Amino acid sequence: MIDVIVIGSGIGGLSCAAILARYGFNVLVCESHSIAGGGAQSFERNGYTFDSGPSLYSGMSYSPSPNPLRQVFDAIDENIEWLNYDTWGCCLPEGTFDTQVGASQFCEVLQQLRGESAVTEWRRLQEIMTPLAKAAIALPPAAVRYDLGAVLSVGQFLPSMLQNAIGLSQLTGAFAPVMNRVITDPFIRNWLDLLCFLLSGLPADSTNAAEVAFMFADWYRPNVKLDYPKGGSGAIVDALVRGIEKHGGKVRLRAHVEKVLVKNQKAIGVRLKNGEELRSRYVVSNASIWDTLKFVDFPKRFEQERQATPTCESFMHLHLGIDAEGLDSIACHHIVVNDWNLGITAPQNVVLISIPSILDPSLAPSGKHAIHVYTPGNEPYEIWEQCENYEELKQQRSQVMWKALERVIPDIRSRTELSLVGTPITHERYLRRHRGTYGAAIRATDGLFPSAMTPISGLLCCGDSTFPGIGLPAVAASGMIAANTIAPVGKHLELLKLIR
Repeated sequence: MIDVIVIGSGIGGLSCAAILARYGFNVLVCESHSIAGGGAQSFERNGYTFDSGPSLYSGMSYSPSPNPLRQVFDAIDENIEWLNYDTWGCCLPEGTFDTQVGASQFCEVLQQLRGESAVTEWRRLQEIMTPLAKAAIALPPAAVRYDLGAVLSVGQFLPSMLQNAIGLSQLTGAFAPVMNRVITDPFIRNWLDLLCFLLSGLPADSTNAAEVAFMFADWYRPNVKLDYPKGGSGAIVDALVRGIEKHGGKVRLRAHVEKVLVKNQKAIGVRLKNGEELRSRYVVSNASIWDTLKFVDFPKRFEQERQATPTCESFMHLHLGIDAEGLDSIACHHIVVNDWNLGITAPQNVVLISIPSILDPSLAPSGKHAIHVYTPGNEPYEIWEQCENYEELKQQRSQVMWKALERVIPDIRSRTELSLVGTPITHERYLRRHRGTYGAAIRATDGLFPSAMTPISGLLCCGDSTFPGIGLPAVAASGMIAANTIAPVGKHLELLKLIR
C-alpha cells in the first residue's frame, strides 16, 4: 500500500515527497502535467532552454545553509552544480547602474545617488537588521512540525531562540515598522519596498519582517554570491526527483487528481481523472489552496475561510532566443522599475530580466542567448478573462517587457530569433494555477499563513498557500514541515542532526 500520495510536483510537493522517501515512506507524487516542477520547471524550444518561473537563487552553493531548499538537498544527499555571480543591473527612475549583493558596494551606489545621509541610514538599518537576521535563522523551518513532537524538534533550538529572543519578538509583524525606525530617504524606502515585493508580492508595510531578516542574513553577509543552477531550474527539479526515486518513491506524470477520497473524515487516497483509485495512509496537496478546495469536500466554514485567501496577481513572461554577438559584458540579471510614484505593486511597473546563458552557455546554441523577461505578480487576471482577441492582447501587454529589455539591449528586436509570450492564462492552463495567481498574498498585518493541517484527518497541504513568501525557499520549507509532521519524531530528530 502507498503510505503517502502527494498531489502536484511543484518544489513544495517534491521537497515533501523527497523528505518522506528519505524517512522510508512509500511515496507517490501524482502530477497532471507531462513534466514535473510546477512553476519551477524548464522547457526547451529550438535549442534554447528556458526557465518557466524563478531565476534568482541564493544560499544554495554552500552548506550548511539557512536556505530550506538547500537543507532538503542535504537531507536527500543530492546536489547540482551552482554557478555564482554578484552583480545585477538596475534600470530605475534615478538612472541605470550595476550593483552587487553585499553591503559595501550598495553604499557606494547610495553615495552617488543620494549622498552621505542615505549611506548613514543604510548602515544604521544594517545594524538593526543584524540581530534580526540572526533571530530569523535561530529556528530552521526543518525543525517545525504540527504535532506534540515539536516539543522535541523545536526544543533543541530553544537556547538559540532564547539568545535571540529580542530579535524574534520583532519578526512577527510587518517589516515597515522596523524600516520606519531609521529610514527616511525616499530612494531607500522605495528600494526596500521593491525587495519586499520580490520576496512576498507585497510592499514593506505588508511583508513579514522575518522574510526580510532572512534575506538580510543571506544577501548582506560578507563575500556573498548569488547562485544559478547549471542547466536551468529544471536541474533543481531533476535532483529532487532523483532523491525521491533513489529512496524508493515514484513520480507519476499525466496523473491528474480529480478527487481526494475521504471516509469517516479521513483521507484514504485519491481518484484520478481516468477513474483510477489509489489508496494511501496520507494525502498531501501541493496544489494551491483554491485548487485543493475543488477536489475535497471540506467543512463549509473551512472552505469559506480558505476560499477568501487573498491572491497575488499573475505574471507576464517573455522568452527570447537572440543573437548574442557583442553582449559578453552585460550582467546576467537586471531589474527595471518604471515609476516609483505608481507604487511597487502597480501592474507592469516592475520588470525582471534574466539572461542565464551568460553564466551557462549550454542553455542556448553557440553564439546565442536565452532570455527570460517577466513582470512579477502584478498582472491582473481580469484583463485576460474579459479579452476578445487573445493574441492581440498578448502582443499589447508584452510591450512593457520589450521596452524594459531595450534599456539593457537597445537593438533587442532586431537580434531576436525566437519569441514566446506567457500570460495569466498560460499560468492557469499549464501550471494549474487558480486564475493564474502566483500565490497567496496574506498581509503580515492580517495574521499568519494557515498551517499544513486541514479538518480532514490524514490530509495535509504544502506550497505557497501555507508558508509566507513566494519563492523556492518558502515552498521547500512548507514541504519539509508537512513531511516532518507525518514522520515519527525519532526519524525527524535524526534528520535534523544530518542537515545541521
